[in-house]
Amino acid sequence: MTELLPLMSYCLVMSATPGPNNVMLATTGANFGGRGALPAILGIQAGMFVQTMLMCVGLGSAFIAYPLAQQVLRVAGSLYLVFLAWKLSGASVGGAQVPKAVSFAQAATFQALNPKSWVKAVTVASVFMPAGQNPLGNALLVALIGTLVGMPCNLMWAMFGVSIRHLLKDPRKQRVFNLTMGAILLVLAVMFLR
Repeated sequence: MTELLPLMSYCLVMSATPGPNNVMLATTGANFGGRGALPAILGIQAGMFVQTMLMCVGLGSAFIAYPLAQQVLRVAGSLYLVFLAWKLSGASVGGAQVPKAVSFAQAATFQALNPKSWVKAVTVASVFMPAGQNPLGNALLVALIGTLVGMPCNLMWAMFGVSIRHLLKDPRKQRVFNLTMGAILLVLAVMFLR
C-alpha cells in the first residue's frame, strides 16, 4: 500500500499551482462561466487519469528506452500551448464573435501534450506507485487519488475565473485579461522547451 498523505500532498501541489491547465481553466471560467468550464475540468481529469494509468502500467519505461519520444512530446506540448494562448487571448465575454470554450475532448487530449501533466504522471508512477502483486489495482488507486485531489483544484481555478467575470464586462479590461493569460501560456511554452 502506498503512503497516501505524501501522494495526496504531491497531487495537491501539482494540481493547485499555476500551469497550462489552470491558466486555461481560469480563462475559460472568466470568458464562458462555470458551465462553460465544466467540460474542460472533466476533460483534464479524464486525460490525467488515463495518462497516470498508462505511466503506472509501463509507458514510463518507453520514455527511458526512447528519450526522443519525450522530447517530441515536449515540443508538441509547447506548440499546443501557443495554440491555446492564441485561442484564449481572442475570447470575449458576451461578444458577437465568441469562440467556443475548450471542450472535453480538447482538454483530455491536451494532457498528452501538457509537459506538467507528464511530470506529474511520471512522478506518481515512479515514486508513489506501490510495489506489489496487483499492478493494475495499484495503478487504479493512484490514478483515482490524483483525480479526487485534482478535481477540486481545477474547479477552484475555474471558479476564480468566474469570480472575476464581472470585472471583465469592459471590453478593454477583458482584452487585457485574455492577452495576459495568453502571454502566461506563451511563457510556459518557452519554459517547457528548455
